[in-house]
Amino acid sequence: MSTMRFPSLLALFLSFGLTCAGCVQKAPTAGGAGDSGAATTTPAEGMAAGTSTTPANVTGTIAIDGSSTVYPISQAVAEEFETKFPEVKLTVAMSGTGGGFKKFIAEEIDVTGASRPITEKEAAECKAKGIEYVEFQVAIDGLTVVVNPSNNWAECMTVAELKKIWEPDSKITKWSEVREGWPEEPIQLFGADTASGTFDYFTEVINGKSKSSRSDYTANSNDNILVQGVVDSKGALGYFGYAYFAENAGKLKAVKISDGKDAVCVEPTPETIESGAYTPLSRPLFVYTTKAKLKRPEIAEFVKFLLSAEGDKLVSEVKYIKVPESVKKTMTDRLAEALK
Repeated sequence: MSTMRFPSLLALFLSFGLTCAGCVQKAPTAGGAGDSGAATTTPAEGMAAGTSTTPANVTGTIAIDGSSTVYPISQAVAEEFETKFPEVKLTVAMSGTGGGFKKFIAEEIDVTGASRPITEKEAAECKAKGIEYVEFQVAIDGLTVVVNPSNNWAECMTVAELKKIWEPDSKITKWSEVREGWPEEPIQLFGADTASGTFDYFTEVINGKSKSSRSDYTANSNDNILVQGVVDSKGALGYFGYAYFAENAGKLKAVKISDGKDAVCVEPTPETIESGAYTPLSRPLFVYTTKAKLKRPEIAEFVKFLLSAEGDKLVSEVKYIKVPESVKKTMTDRLAEALK
C-alpha cells in the first residue's frame, strides 16, 4: 500500500442517505478481489455510533478504488486500519467514481469510493449480476472552485458565470469575456475527467445536466495534477474537492460562490459546507461494498472502523467534514442490518 495521503442540494443528499435502505439488490455467493466466500463469522458487536471493536485473528486483503475525492479518506483510514489489524493488507487506488463502479460491478475490488450516489444504470447492472450493494455516506465535501493566487479579480463568481465558462460549446477564452472590467488575461481551465463523480456533480449543478461540459480543458482523474496545473498557470480556473484545496491553501485561492438567488458570496469553509450555506457545491461522499463481502471479517471491520469515532477523526484530518450524528446512526444501523 502506498504511504501517500496527499502529495500533499446538501440537504437533498443527506435525505438521500437517510432513506437509502432500499439500495440493496440480491447478492452473489462469491465476490471478487479475494472474496472466496469462505469466511462465515462477521461479528456485529460495536455497531453503536462512534465505537469499534478489535476481534483477534482478522486476516485477509482489501482492494479499494474509486473516487479521487474520497481517496484521501480511504488512504488515511487504510493506513490506520493496518496498524490496528496488521494481518490485513490493503491496496488503495483511484480511478474515479465511474471507473470505481466499473471495477466494483466486475467484482475486481471490495470497496469503492464515490463522490456521487450510484446511478440507475449502475444499480441495474448490479441487480443483473446479483450484486447486493450497500451504501455508506462517510463525509461531506464542498467542491471548490480555485484560481491562481495572482488572480486579484475573481474574488466571487456566480453560478451563471461558471456556466458561461463551462457549458458545452462555450467560446470563453479570456477573463474579460466573463465579466466587464476583468482583464484580457487568457483562461486556462482544469477540471475532473468524464469518469469522475466530481465531473458529474459539477456539470449537473452548474450546467444543469450531468456530463454536459465543454471539452477543451485539462482533464484528469488525479486531483493533485489539477492542483499543480492551477498553481503553474496565472490565468487558471479549476475545481476539485475541498480537501485538495485545504491541503494546498498556501498555493491556491478559493473563489467565493453566489448561487444567484441573492448577492451573497459564500466562501467554502468547514462551517459553510456543513451547514449547506455553500450552495450548490456542498455534497455527500460515499463508500460502497456488498452484503456478500461484509461476510468477510476484514471487510466488516474496515467499514466499522470507517464509521467509528476514529474514522470521523481521520475524515477531519484530511480536511473533509464528518456527517451529522443522525446520518451516522443511520449508517451504523445499516451496517448492523447488513451483517445479520
